[in-house]
Amino acid sequence: MYEAMALEGAEKRLSASFSVSVIMQKKISDNAWVDEIWEAIGVTAGDQGDIDISAEKTPKVIFQQEGITQYLTTGFHLELFVDECESYYYNLISPVPRCFIVADLNEHDVPVPFLVSLSFDAAHSYLEGDETVYAVDLPPELYRWSEAFILNHYAPEKKIKRKRTNWKEDAGSRKHSL
Repeated sequence: MYEAMALEGAEKRLSASFSVSVIMQKKISDNAWVDEIWEAIGVTAGDQGDIDISAEKTPKVIFQQEGITQYLTTGFHLELFVDECESYYYNLISPVPRCFIVADLNEHDVPVPFLVSLSFDAAHSYLEGDETVYAVDLPPELYRWSEAFILNHYAPEKKIKRKRTNWKEDAGSRKHSL
């Protein structure tokens, strides 16, 4: 009862999008075949202080030391959609909830993020389309926000055990009807 009271009217206050930034990291590789290794190392939630999130998504160096460079790319809006709630739900109840970053490779084989999602299904679709998808831990703020969204818009379907069809009886009844 308390939960229902706390969520009453929350759908009016709850936004369907959240401002986020992506942190990408480039490391010098020890491998003879690869010069550098790129990976997404995190997503930050909310306003990034003096950074203009409405500006073009240009990476900004935030850390550089001994062959490691980290870039912050701002201006992303993580959006939740009611028809994707089941995918968000399964992400949140997984052992390690993830945030998925989808990136294109530019002409220099550098990943350029263009989408942030919480949907397993969306991430899988992009993977099937040969896009680069990174999975990073879901920040607590985004977990709470997406959990509230799911509680307002989704109820898991109750599992129903199917009854087996008795094929012998079904076949016998067809013989008599002919």
